Amino acid sequence: MNEIPNVAVTRHQRDLLLQGLRFVRSSVLLEVREPSPKVDEDRAQKLQEIATLVEQLEVAQPANAPVNI
Repeated sequence: MNEIPNVAVTRHQRDLLLQGLRFVRSSVLLEVREPSPKVDEDRAQKLQEIATLVEQLEVAQPANAPVNI
């Protein structure tokens, strides 16, 4: 995956991003598809990518001012 530059976000913006990621995670979990090993693998990969993003955002402790994450 290509790296992107750090983005400064406030605590409120970080919380909005985390809320959006929870929604996306739910969408991936509830997506109706024919069961198969490939579908399970794709779903697991998407969920892992989402979990990684969540971890990155949760580790960053923004103050009232923007913080690079």
